[in-house]
Amino acid sequence: MIPYRDENPILKTPVVTLAIVGLNVLVWILVQGGGAGLPLARSVCDLGLIPGELTGRVAAGTTFQMGPDLYCQVEGARNYWHVLSSMFLHGSWMHIIGNMWFFWIFGNNVEDSMGRVRFTAFYLMCGTAAALAQVAMDPASPVPVVGASGAISGVMGAYLVLYPRVRVYTLVFLGFFLTTIALPAWAMLCYWIVLQLLGALPQVAGAQSNGGVAFWAHIGGFVVGAAAIKVFANPAYLASRRQNPWAPQRRRWG
Repeated sequence: MIPYRDENPILKTPVVTLAIVGLNVLVWILVQGGGAGLPLARSVCDLGLIPGELTGRVAAGTTFQMGPDLYCQVEGARNYWHVLSSMFLHGSWMHIIGNMWFFWIFGNNVEDSMGRVRFTAFYLMCGTAAALAQVAMDPASPVPVVGASGAISGVMGAYLVLYPRVRVYTLVFLGFFLTTIALPAWAMLCYWIVLQLLGALPQVAGAQSNGGVAFWAHIGGFVVGAAAIKVFANPAYLASRRQNPWAPQRRRWG
């Protein structure tokens, strides 16, 4: 299922949401070369979060293949700031488009609930928690972790708590057929987190991660976002939504 809009009006222009989308796109184009082989590999190696490097479980000089004739070497230094830089890197066009699409659908309303400064802190907190969850569950991995999906998972967890009954319109692929359905947010988001849990099960059973989807980052971000939203959200906003969940309706986005 792919969400394409929700029935959830906002009160203010989502400045931070737009800025984060813009920053991710700029990094993708200017730093990662829009996915060109060498700039992409270098950015992921130099700025991505390598769990085994952060924990000291992978020896300096360890190399692994990023692509044809492209290798990444573990430096050995514990670059803690890569926890932050990795949030703004992506691995492909589909990766960044998918992340920014989900972020736009769910991020503007979560920003609305807490304001711009708090939302910025909330986003970075969720992204950090997501990265650390991935490191904790795969501490010896030499494979870089990149992407905004951990932070966005936190936003989705917050959305679930704030707006569980809001209708989310989704695209559903049934073999060769495409249809649309409207689901309450709780159904769509619970379906999504169940998929992440199922994806993480092989690692729980002892399978080694070979890269790909950072399921534990998604799970960690989602849990932290859901748990922390009531601390970050504006109490007056929450009270107004309880009294009238659709008012005032000034703009419609996403």
